[in-house]
Amino acid sequence: MKRIGFSDRVMISIIYIALILLSFSALYPFWNSLVVSLNVGIDTSKGGIVFWPREFTLENYKIILGDDKLLNGFAVSIARTVVGTISAIIMTSMLAYGMSKSHLMGRKFYMIFFVFTMYFGGGLIPTFLLIRSLGMMNTFAVFIIPALISVWNMIIFRTFFKSLPVGLEESAQIDGCSIWGIYIRIILPLSGPVIATLSLFTAVAHWNDWFLPSIYITDRELIPIQTILRETLNANIVTDMVGVMDTASVTNMQRSQQFTSKSLTMAMMMVVTLPIIAVYPFLQKYFVKGVMIGSLKE
Repeated sequence: MKRIGFSDRVMISIIYIALILLSFSALYPFWNSLVVSLNVGIDTSKGGIVFWPREFTLENYKIILGDDKLLNGFAVSIARTVVGTISAIIMTSMLAYGMSKSHLMGRKFYMIFFVFTMYFGGGLIPTFLLIRSLGMMNTFAVFIIPALISVWNMIIFRTFFKSLPVGLEESAQIDGCSIWGIYIRIILPLSGPVIATLSLFTAVAHWNDWFLPSIYITDRELIPIQTILRETLNANIVTDMVGVMDTASVTNMQRSQQFTSKSLTMAMMMVVTLPIIAVYPFLQKYFVKGVMIGSLKE
């Protein structure tokens, strides 16, 4: 076994230290937000909360989880993420499957047309006018239809489909399988890693999006949780949130004086962030293979 020299050990130590510092800088803001959300709000306003709660409490989370407006926002976000992810993956994979066929007439023109949209768009005002003319203002469809096709995801799907052996489809056709049968019974089951990876990317994009609802949605029943969080952060107050709660709860909270705007905001951030983070461990094993698909050269 080759012995590691002094210079190599120094370099390895520097790399480890740099990675530790980088990881700390990335994780600490999240950890500090969690700590603040678990600390008594009035005590947090005194400062000095760094690594651990000074006066532990779950009152902030009780307030957040007891707010009907926030619970409705969660329901909208969950519905949007689930429906939007499934529909986008189905439509994008279908388009990519067709684009992967070399005998498709006008394939190069279609590809140029799709890639063009990645670099040039109509802009916010034309898009707003289009959405309004289609009657999608203040409807759930505005979350789903504009995001049905992702050109970037289509290219990744297309690259993966082109890497599959041609003999698979030829054998299926000989056995009498239709194009839809090949796509559903053969192509999709073999596309597990890329579907899992792109599903996570799509789900995160739907879950974290606050801008689209702020433009196209005015009905409070259709406002997702991220837009509510954004409004709370901008206003830096929780008057509206407390206002929708019953009088007894408000009286008890005012009596206890355990919460502040900052502590409630941090608790809301944790509640909003944790669900999408919890999905990652279940899809982590597909990440390396799924992400590498996009780097394969045709």
